[in-house]
Amino acid sequence: MIEGRTILCFASGYDAPPTSKHHVMHLLAERNVVLWVNYHASRAPSASASDLKYVLKKLGQVFRGLKNPRENLHVLTPLVVPLPGSAWARRLNRWLLIRRIRRALKRVRSGPLQVWSFTPDIAYLLDAFPAEKVLYYCVDDFASFTGYNREQVLCDEADLCRRADLVVTTSHALQEAKTPLNPNTILVPHGVDYAHFSKALSNNLPVPEDMRDIPHPILGFFGLIRDWVNLGLLAEVAKRRPDWHIVLIGDADSNVNLAAYSGIPNMHFLGRRPYASLPAYCKCFDVGLIPFKINDLTKAGIPIKLREYLAAGLPVVSTPLPELPKAKHMVASGGTIGEFIDAGEQGLAVARDDRMRQAASMASETWPQKVESVCRHLEGVTRA
Repeated sequence: MIEGRTILCFASGYDAPPTSKHHVMHLLAERNVVLWVNYHASRAPSASASDLKYVLKKLGQVFRGLKNPRENLHVLTPLVVPLPGSAWARRLNRWLLIRRIRRALKRVRSGPLQVWSFTPDIAYLLDAFPAEKVLYYCVDDFASFTGYNREQVLCDEADLCRRADLVVTTSHALQEAKTPLNPNTILVPHGVDYAHFSKALSNNLPVPEDMRDIPHPILGFFGLIRDWVNLGLLAEVAKRRPDWHIVLIGDADSNVNLAAYSGIPNMHFLGRRPYASLPAYCKCFDVGLIPFKINDLTKAGIPIKLREYLAAGLPVVSTPLPELPKAKHMVASGGTIGEFIDAGEQGLAVARDDRMRQAASMASETWPQKVESVCRHLEGVTRA
């Protein structure tokens, strides 16, 4: 693993539930200084209540200045204008960002600088921060997110790929898309916090209070409830199988109308729960769900929750995402309502011994192993 560097990390949402960027940067901060720039200029906000709330939250973070949430890791939320297609906004943002980041680096920098970006549109800043290495960590088909300017994102992302020393992708589809832009493109699938999620296998975890009155079998989901989650499919499954209880943990934005499902008694929306509590919820689940719509966004990715479910000993029932591992016998998929129900039956029938074996196999898929692999590749890359 690299050490003695200052990692300038461009990523959104440090205060959001942990994702790949959090796991990677927390590990790097053990031997390096990390300056996480909360970058939020990729999408123009809408007039929705959730976007207004988000903007106000970001403004609060801007005025609170540089934060230090854990040793060697500092978080800066700079003021930017979120108009990604505007030339004047980009010029203004470049000026604002350079000033704030340089000021922060003066306070925290220790050792040579590297740039790691989890966002596709920061190439316009690279000249201001000469770095020994630039890495683009691509975890999604960003151009396919709702509200993003597709052509602008693709243009910006191509620029970043060409200027990066290494492009890390987390799916075969992303690797195929980025390799023509940079031959130093590698595939490193998501890791898993195995020590955390395998706690679900323990008999000592108490049942969360909001799960105590929900009967089994329980088909559970945790994560962001966004427009890529096929709630309509789950609602039909719930209606056809009233003995099954479908539990969803996570918050929804204004693009998702949860009220439409309030009359289905065996669908339970519990809201966002702390990351620390997720193993206890997994222990209550009989099956882990990945009920994603099949579109350009979901075809290109594989969710972190797949390995988290497996590490917790849960069979996985999913829609037929192209990147689902075909070899794992604890992963069943179905695209129609009937197929999804059949997949659910398969998941519920998996024996405990098989669950334990599958969970143990995740011990070799941890985040430290993934970050070590990325660092080895980055150290081996030499600039032309």
